[in-house]
Amino acid sequence: MTNSISINGRCISINHSPYIIAEMSANHNGDINNAYKIIKMAKSAGASAIKMQTYTPDTLTIDSSLPDFQLTDGLWSGRSLYDLYSEAYTPWDWHKPLFEYAKKLDITVFSSPFDNTAVDLLEDLNAPAYKIASFEAVDLPLIKYVAKTGKPMIISTGMADAEEIQEAIDAAREGGCKELAILHCVSGYPAPAEDYNLKTIIDMQNRFGVPVGLSDHTLDNTTAIASVALGSCIIEKHVTLDRAGGGPDDSFSLEPQELEALCNDSKTAWNALGNVDYGRKSSELGNLKFRRSLYFVKDMAAGEIITEDTVKSIRPGYGLAPKYLEQVLGKKVRLAVKCGTAVKLDSYQ
Repeated sequence: MTNSISINGRCISINHSPYIIAEMSANHNGDINNAYKIIKMAKSAGASAIKMQTYTPDTLTIDSSLPDFQLTDGLWSGRSLYDLYSEAYTPWDWHKPLFEYAKKLDITVFSSPFDNTAVDLLEDLNAPAYKIASFEAVDLPLIKYVAKTGKPMIISTGMADAEEIQEAIDAAREGGCKELAILHCVSGYPAPAEDYNLKTIIDMQNRFGVPVGLSDHTLDNTTAIASVALGSCIIEKHVTLDRAGGGPDDSFSLEPQELEALCNDSKTAWNALGNVDYGRKSSELGNLKFRRSLYFVKDMAAGEIITEDTVKSIRPGYGLAPKYLEQVLGKKVRLAVKCGTAVKLDSYQ
């Protein structure tokens, strides 16, 4: 087991700022020009990678009017599976130009394959990594086929229980995958934040011994940012040019300024975690003067006895720390002092 993976030379672990995956999904709305714009937007926003989905309606389902193939609730109620995927899929002949465009912009691009033929297409494009979608986490033959590529693999775990997650991990290992990460996920579209139970991330790290991230389907960035504090080293979010664009996934996707905020804020959260450190921080040094310390609050002649009326703990902090008050009381002033003089170790005898 390893606590890190690397995609295109970018190390992914809890010791590195979160790896932000911008999921294009179906938000190109059937227009390759939108796909180009989403890739450019992801790059401009600071995402680590843009991710696609590689399937056709015929590799996901069949064109059937039987009840099993009709959607009766949720975001896509009233559609058939075949109809939905016919609208949502990314044509396979788009993949090469989109991969080339991402390379030109210097942003990593990879995809979620949904069957073996998709893996073969992506291998021809030299995809640097693979993502297994939550709904395919139970497709152990597909996971093994992906593993045989020798590329890093990320598996989303939405709807999967602990046993199914372990089975997916075992299948990846059996297939030869050496660099594996998993994503805590709730497969609701959108998903309420209270369903995420982010403490599960800690258990997943301990239980499965691989890097753990978050596939976030909530409507804002709060859940994703919070996950960083619990060790999430990957954050995947659906992105869109316009949430009102009418695409299948637009309504629960981040717009450009929100993706940029996610990239910036997740890095800030990670930097804030730092290390265990009780030492004085550089940003605090200028404020030491505002701590309390001991000062003479009356004029005193040499040899006078220091009493509670003549010394007080006040700001600023240039004198002895207040903890020395009992030591100072009852001592004699060595030299005459003015009110407002800081008490030092050599002020008394």
